[in-house]
Amino acid sequence: MNIQTANRINTVNEYYFSKKMKEIDELNKVGKKVINLGIGSPDLAPELGVVKALTDSANAFNNHAYQSYKGIPELRYAMANWYNSIYEIAIDSNHEVLPLIGSKEGIMHISMTYLNEGDEVLVPNPGYPTYTSATNLAGGKVVHYNLDESNDWDINLKEIEQLISAKTKLMWVNYPNMPTGANGNWNTLKQLIALAKSNNILICNDNPYSLTLNDTPKSLLELDPNKKVVMELNSLSKSHNMAGWRLGMLVANQSRIDEILKFKSNMDSGMFLPVQHAAIKALELGKDWYKSNNLIYEERRKKVWELLDVIKCKYSKNQVGMFVWAKIPESISNSTSFSDLLLYNTKVFITPGSIFGSKGGKFIRVSLCNNIETLDEAITRIKKFIAQ
Repeated sequence: MNIQTANRINTVNEYYFSKKMKEIDELNKVGKKVINLGIGSPDLAPELGVVKALTDSANAFNNHAYQSYKGIPELRYAMANWYNSIYEIAIDSNHEVLPLIGSKEGIMHISMTYLNEGDEVLVPNPGYPTYTSATNLAGGKVVHYNLDESNDWDINLKEIEQLISAKTKLMWVNYPNMPTGANGNWNTLKQLIALAKSNNILICNDNPYSLTLNDTPKSLLELDPNKKVVMELNSLSKSHNMAGWRLGMLVANQSRIDEILKFKSNMDSGMFLPVQHAAIKALELGKDWYKSNNLIYEERRKKVWELLDVIKCKYSKNQVGMFVWAKIPESISNSTSFSDLLLYNTKVFITPGSIFGSKGGKFIRVSLCNNIETLDEAITRIKKFIAQ
């Protein structure tokens, strides 16, 4: 049978980590024992009370039915209260927050809700690849804006003004930034919001890293309290060690929430109720929880700096989030070949910055989601290879 895939599938490739993990699995099957310093999947456990909330709820015989597409009111209230506690942002829990089965799905929901064929979307380079793939799948046109090391990875407003056209509808912003670890320049972002308002552009800030190794967690909604042009995605994946639980949220004004819900309600049948109960418990955790996580990440980051010194990479110690972004030696042509050189000679996998766009071609990204012993072993392997 000659069944062709839809044209939209030709606009994307299989996700890099999906392919690379297959490659690493094959190496592990023949005993190579690869150390994976690539993906930012927290190896730390959720708080014990959160797990207990899940199991207690799962043991209740009547908690296994379909759920509301908007989540239970108690979860929306917990999310709104968390935003007020962490960011001092007022949110109407009935109308301005939408629980998501992971914030990654929110990127697709937003793209499918607002993009018509040919609508232009401003996407950061380097940036999270899903912004590009979701735009392509929705029929939009990706217009990259550049983040440069020389500008501390800040948005160049003059470039944005030149890129905006009559077809520009949406802009993806990600501060604290992944992959660069840069924190947002509040003055730049304030001007960006004014520019978006004058050009009728939606801005979506993807904000899952604000509580990791960051002394000043912020929400972009602080600069648009009436939520006229800004919407924000957030997640419990990194901040609460719950990546596999798929728990995210969208915060926006009521009209945006209602519009996106129209699409989302056709894509899923609600979130498992015990997961919602666990999320409520997680969102009630105090500042000591985040502090304890960050103390661990601080020690791991020092060890990653040590690893990067061994391979002669340059990096800033002012980065936030759960990765370290580093520039490869000038003698190395590109980050992809450097990553493969390490993988096949030391069995240590480090993410090449090239997967985040052309501006990442001379950089690598190292995850903090491994314990000190594993990082020490990675350093030992690399030193042994260099000494040969």
